[in-house]
Amino acid sequence: MTALQQRTGSVGTPVDRVDGVAKTTGTARFSAEHTYPGLTYAAVVHATISRGRITAIDTTRAADIAGVIKVITPENAPPLKPAPRVSMLNMSSIVSGTSVNYLQDNEVHWDGQPVAVVVAETSEAAKEAAALVDVTYRTTESSVDFVTARLQAQVQKGNPLLPAGAKKGDAAAALAGAAVSVDAEYTTPPYNHNALEPHSTTAAWDGDRLTVHDATQSIGWFRTHLALRFGIPEANVRVIAPYVGGGFGGKAFVWPGTVLAALAARATGRPVRLTLTREGVYRTVGGRTPSIQRVALGATQDGKLTALIHQSVARVGRTGGMPEQITTQSRHLYAAENILLEQRAVEQDVLPTTSMRAPGESIGTFALESAIDELADVLGIDPIDLRMHNEPDRDPVDGKPFAHRMLREAYAEGARRFGWSARSPQPRSMNDGRWLVGMGVASAFHPLMLFTSNVTVRLSADGTVLVRCGFQEMGMGGATVQGQIAADALGVPFDAVRVEYGDSALPSAPMAGGSMQTASVANSILEACAKIRASLESLAKRSGAVGQAPKAVLAKAGVPHVEAAVGSDTRLGKVTGQMRMMRQVMRDRRYLRAATGAHFCEVRVDQDTGELRVSRWTSVFDVGRVINPKTAGSQLRGGIIMGIGMALAEETLFDPRTGRIMNPSLAEYHLPVHADIPAIDVSWLGDPDPTMPLGLLGLGEVGITGVAAAVANAVHHATGRRVRDLPITLDKLVP
Repeated sequence: MTALQQRTGSVGTPVDRVDGVAKTTGTARFSAEHTYPGLTYAAVVHATISRGRITAIDTTRAADIAGVIKVITPENAPPLKPAPRVSMLNMSSIVSGTSVNYLQDNEVHWDGQPVAVVVAETSEAAKEAAALVDVTYRTTESSVDFVTARLQAQVQKGNPLLPAGAKKGDAAAALAGAAVSVDAEYTTPPYNHNALEPHSTTAAWDGDRLTVHDATQSIGWFRTHLALRFGIPEANVRVIAPYVGGGFGGKAFVWPGTVLAALAARATGRPVRLTLTREGVYRTVGGRTPSIQRVALGATQDGKLTALIHQSVARVGRTGGMPEQITTQSRHLYAAENILLEQRAVEQDVLPTTSMRAPGESIGTFALESAIDELADVLGIDPIDLRMHNEPDRDPVDGKPFAHRMLREAYAEGARRFGWSARSPQPRSMNDGRWLVGMGVASAFHPLMLFTSNVTVRLSADGTVLVRCGFQEMGMGGATVQGQIAADALGVPFDAVRVEYGDSALPSAPMAGGSMQTASVANSILEACAKIRASLESLAKRSGAVGQAPKAVLAKAGVPHVEAAVGSDTRLGKVTGQMRMMRQVMRDRRYLRAATGAHFCEVRVDQDTGELRVSRWTSVFDVGRVINPKTAGSQLRGGIIMGIGMALAEETLFDPRTGRIMNPSLAEYHLPVHADIPAIDVSWLGDPDPTMPLGLLGLGEVGITGVAAAVANAVHHATGRRVRDLPITLDKLVP
């Protein structure tokens, strides 16, 4: 800890979130709460087939509804440019939710695709009219059943940021010759995003200038995308999102609602607000892919892994999608002598899949960590001992050094806090009256990405600090944490720092995704603050104020403020920024950086009814230095709760004949509620990563990884039943 940090004490302090009062008192305005003169409301008409063409659209009944201004269809929609092809050289291209050019032709690519938009004076009129738009289709053959299509899956292509496979030695031969082995298939269903705030956009045009209030977690890349789609200069687009009611990956991409709101505003010449219904979110915003995974492990009699095979099949839409990096953790968690990782994906006529908290690792750790538990059971070895026996000293595949890894310490501390030593090793050997009691563990793992970020920092003569950066705040406390970092870096109280964020008019920042935002922005803030300190030293020498406080230095020098910038959003600045990012990526390739952790779960299962309850939970994480324990604990607990939902309840049900989602509402898509979640004991080791700014690691996503496996492993210990297909529902546990 630096002298400045010791003096102000902001970093490491459980500070309340700076946006907490605004959100709890209702003064915070979200994207659907901004008003404009002449504001109108839009509603979407969804396709009811999975593949085909529109042969006719009758808008007569819709247009007759009082208050309807316009019904926009492919016959009268303003022109729209197609989405750009995905390229790592144009990072904004990756936020295209789909490749569909909305309302520009009569093609239908998935059940739920928008085929018309109604604009009206009131939301009620728009929704009523949308239900009266009559669409006729000619259907063509489609592929929507994931299970039957798995045989058509093709090898998934990777990229420098997201590898899709790995090979070390001859894993198949090693498995065949192993003294002990397990070889099993695991499945996870599709999942849908259910953020508290549905996707909403308020769009307004002023000539050829577009202002968009959007529930986005990718402000800068949204801006670039919208400029390309509407053929206007990027400087003419402003995206504003100071408050976002949850994202989890579902708001990282540009989905139809955003584009159609802006399209409708252009078509009508009036501001438009488009808020998706909960069903509309399911039908137009991508969710997590289903998966079929094979994990095969070979080992010696004493538990040394000789073979690790992890193969997966995922789904993408024919018009785009994000195939998850399901085998990523299997590259890094265990020191197997031979490793084979393969990922495949099948294209189908469904809404493209997208990122969802810890894409890949969430579902990949379920299969891997369940298989490790199965191997421990066959060997008769404690599952923690088996993991520690195979804990690597370097990355198992490419031999890179770990930048920071304290998984052994996390397991030791977690076992102590949880009381693991009281566990009887045999399944069905522990009970409390009619309840069978089980304990399970699993490893958490999530790799770290570090991007570049542009910021400006100003220190004024009155001692206040202004930080400006267009990062996103989705409730995780980003603005609070960055204020703490700036306060310590400049030696001022936290209350003296104000952070401006959530606006594309500010210096650009990467998306809030990949657990990278905090570190990426902090890196630039620290650099800007170092420049300010250098300027202060120079001013102090010239004015004779060496050793005095910043306020005194500025006052004596007669300077109102000192400002420093890192990065620039000019054309030259963007080129330079791309070079900065590439240099950073190359530097980062020297190490494996990742957050890790150990989950401990206790479950109780009714012997007669199969009723399942998670009764205790302890997790210990290695996430480097924690800037704000209050917000960090909230993030990690939120991930664990989301993982418990994945384990026990969540499942998007697709009709295998039509591709239609059959449970597109919170009444039918089951999420955990307070009664389902026990008190969650969360802690962290607090040891800084020496290769990271302030030693911090991303922690927004690691919490969910391994959770489903810990639950499934506890269920097996309680009941003797091994559940390999999520969710763990009652029918899988009844006697």
